[in-house]
Amino acid sequence: MRRFIGLVLAVVFVMVITGCNDEGKVIQGRVIAYDKENKKVTFIEDKSIIKGKPEYTLLPPVVFTTPEDKNEMGAHPSVGQRMKLDVDKNTINIFDTATQQFKEIQYTLIEKKDNVSKESTLVRDKKFPIVDKNAKTIQIFSKRQKILVTFSLPEEYFSLPDETWAAGDEVRIYYKEPGKAIRMMNVTTTDLFKK
Repeated sequence: MRRFIGLVLAVVFVMVITGCNDEGKVIQGRVIAYDKENKKVTFIEDKSIIKGKPEYTLLPPVVFTTPEDKNEMGAHPSVGQRMKLDVDKNTINIFDTATQQFKEIQYTLIEKKDNVSKESTLVRDKKFPIVDKNAKTIQIFSKRQKILVTFSLPEEYFSLPDETWAAGDEVRIYYKEPGKAIRMMNVTTTDLFKK
């Protein structure tokens, strides 16, 4: 009996050493494309280690298949190509789907309101971005930055889809095999502190 228990313990030890109980990895980023039918999500990885200050600067975009088990997946993510809104420099960084590169665009500020909460009457019940092709203006609300900004751009940019100016949802993926999600959480729409 002792010999059998010793053999079992030795097998378990070897399994642990060789990685048979691999814990998996986690990756997080902003969604730039989502194909619900083919179960593919494409995102720009957040390389920041500072909570609340994301850095979407890693290329190429990361592509994962969504979890096989529907119970392991949160809400379907919304997409957008806006990576950063810099109201100090009056620039907006987007992921350019045509070139598959980042692009920094200088804008002309029309109006900026600070400390705007998502419950404010200025933004409640509105879908952003608001793109006015006639006036050549775009209005963006950033929940994280608590900023409502309206700006103008050269006419050439108004041929791009409205989602260009939207911030896609943030997703967190747990995986063991690269490109294949075991679990996916929509961080943007999930209230981790809700009881």
